[in-house]
Amino acid sequence: MIVVLKNGADAQKVAELKSGLKARGLDIHESKGADVTILGLIGDTSRITPEELLANEIVESAQRVKAPYKQASRSFHPEDTVVSLISKADSNLGANIGDGKTCAIMAGPCSVETEEQVVEVAKAVKASGARFLRGGAFKPRTSPYSFQGLGAEGLELLKIARKETGLPIVTELMAINQIPLFEDVDIIQIGARNMQNFDLLKEVGKLKNPILLKRGLSATVKEFLMSAEYIMASGNENVILCERGIRTFDNYTRNCLDLSIVPYLKKETHLPVIIDPSHACGIRWMVPTLAKAAVAVGADGLIIEVHNNPEKALCDGEQSLTPAQFDDLMNVLAKYAAVEGRTL
Repeated sequence: MIVVLKNGADAQKVAELKSGLKARGLDIHESKGADVTILGLIGDTSRITPEELLANEIVESAQRVKAPYKQASRSFHPEDTVVSLISKADSNLGANIGDGKTCAIMAGPCSVETEEQVVEVAKAVKASGARFLRGGAFKPRTSPYSFQGLGAEGLELLKIARKETGLPIVTELMAINQIPLFEDVDIIQIGARNMQNFDLLKEVGKLKNPILLKRGLSATVKEFLMSAEYIMASGNENVILCERGIRTFDNYTRNCLDLSIVPYLKKETHLPVIIDPSHACGIRWMVPTLAKAAVAVGADGLIIEVHNNPEKALCDGEQSLTPAQFDDLMNVLAKYAAVEGRTL
């Protein structure tokens, strides 16, 4: 339920209202804007009616939230959530994701292979303007015979690349028992296959690390947002939504990129939305076109695969850009972002 307070409501009466609601077993999410204060009531609100709340002189309006997701809903939280993650080593790296001023670019190899490889790619994408280094240490693969990643060793190599370049790192967490290894990871990714691993979502909801949540292969938007709700309901509000393509009846590309989700989510939720054009198509030459379209449609960022030798990559080389191709793309994307008054 959403309760809108009257402008200039007496602070003591607001405190009394909140105290009374908490005494009835409700949690309260307070959102303060320039001219309005909204109380989002979380819990069993079936025994409270809007009319009862409207009887209080400081209440402007009260209504039930129709969507099953509450904390992820824009009606619950009108202002955009900005996930702020600035590099401790270099204040020019990292970004405020979702601030409407920046299109944050995350780039790097699908999978960490060697120290030389990840450091070389990290230096290259940084030189081209990327603000984050992405790279897989633990890799979920369809075939049990495919390269599964270096695991904990890969995480350490990512940290070496972060130390060398200052770029904050983004990498995927696959299981609850891996969580202790990820304490020092800047952004934890929950992949498409784990989008509805609800036990895992609840556990990462207890962390302070920002969570990049990828849409499941066949997930509806409602299911996607309900997964975000699991994380937020456990206490972590720093959620970044990532569209990476969904499975359809056609197979000319790896997945079907749903760009229409960006304006829809911008209206329906307050969370940042980024696009993964690499996994969406699975074809290197298509990635730049989809990346440009994503910026044009208003995405808050992109996560792009870049490898220094794609032909010999142990994972997804066919969809990885070379550093030179990534540099060319960044020059073009900067112009697209500038049209909207944004920077990369």
